[in-house]
Amino acid sequence: MKRIDEYQGKKVLVMGFGISGINAAHLLVKLGAKVTANDKAIPKTNEIVNDLEADGIKVITGDNPISLANEGFDVVVKNPGIPYDNPLVAAFVKQGIPIITEAELGWQIFDGHLVSVTGSNGKTTTTTLTQLMIAENAKHQVKYAGNIGISFSKIAEDLGPDDTLVTELSSFQLLGAPTIHPHIAIITNIFSNHLDYHKTRENYINAKLNITRNQTKDDFLVINWDRDEWQRIAQRSQATIVPFSRLNKSHEGSYVEDGMIYWRGQEVMPTKDIRLIGPQNVENALAAIAAAKLSGVTNEAIKKVLTTFSGVRHRLQYVMEYQGRLFYNDSKSTDIEATEVALQGFDRPVILLAGGLDRGYTFERLVPYLKKHVKAMIVFGECKDKMKDAGNQAGVSVIESENAITAVPEAWKLSEPGDVILLSPANASWDQFPSFEVRGDKFIEAVEELTGKKEQ
Repeated sequence: MKRIDEYQGKKVLVMGFGISGINAAHLLVKLGAKVTANDKAIPKTNEIVNDLEADGIKVITGDNPISLANEGFDVVVKNPGIPYDNPLVAAFVKQGIPIITEAELGWQIFDGHLVSVTGSNGKTTTTTLTQLMIAENAKHQVKYAGNIGISFSKIAEDLGPDDTLVTELSSFQLLGAPTIHPHIAIITNIFSNHLDYHKTRENYINAKLNITRNQTKDDFLVINWDRDEWQRIAQRSQATIVPFSRLNKSHEGSYVEDGMIYWRGQEVMPTKDIRLIGPQNVENALAAIAAAKLSGVTNEAIKKVLTTFSGVRHRLQYVMEYQGRLFYNDSKSTDIEATEVALQGFDRPVILLAGGLDRGYTFERLVPYLKKHVKAMIVFGECKDKMKDAGNQAGVSVIESENAITAVPEAWKLSEPGDVILLSPANASWDQFPSFEVRGDKFIEAVEELTGKKEQ
């Protein structure tokens, strides 16, 4: 941990009691700040409040009182999910008070080698693969943190100058990380996500590009080269561009040719040996390989990881096989693009479980993939009628169910040996579940109840 004195004696407000917010509050106390912690919700137990107050932190729950804007805070550390049009946040913006996220705080105290990953899809898998690859050859600590569910600042406290940290960073986190400077940055892809938060696609792209804002030619931006738009976006960085591509050969980075993965013209391994299924995971592997090779990792270490790693939970996760049916949990597919790539990963008939929060869009884009890969659909949630319309356009049998749990026995009734039963909702979970993780866990529980087996 790097010692800094910029928070000594400063008044800091931490907004949000998530894991990162709680860790940030305690870290700020160590750094000499006078900390107030605020959460709009009232914690279900007093343990969180008691823990914060025991460290000398003033705690306010149940509201974001606008009066806090008049208490003379020097800095606000905001939970990334709290929008900037929140009245209290907007008041701080109007006053010109710096608003950062916990990722920025983590960067400020980090003293090692930083690799950071962002993108619309594939962030967590790419982050995990990159960390595992670098760790295979490392003589020092190699950890991961960030949007992957582990506090950046908490891990950064325990790492030294020779250690490596691989961080997954969301667009929400990057908006509040003005000085973050990874030596290697990865952009997996950029689609049109979170426009309810960012308002426009350009705002979303700009937030993603904060990952490379402070990079120089001595740093590296590893970026997907499979779309012209992403190639143009890369030109907005000052870093050395390292492309990865499943579709286009580029000797400057990692790519696929005739079923073989190459790094700058040298063979690494066949794509068929990657344990993870689907074209999206080939792309994730290519991104991780580029970062790993830039970090000095051997081909042997890369092969070991890619031939053994079976996936991150809720991200096209293999659950089990039962009576010839394969069950997969892809609850993290909260947009159309993710479900498209999930469907492309299977050469067996698929029974698709899909639906969720209605964000106002329709699903015609899915029709070609439904026609090619899906034998039946079970739809649920707020947007089930729109999902049903897409299924009808594709000529696919569609039935309705209450949710992702009740859909499991319905899918079983429709299935035959050789089929894949796939939860890949193409929508957020918030109409019925608090998170995609809960949705995925409940799906797995329903599969276990149906089969009498535990996930593999």
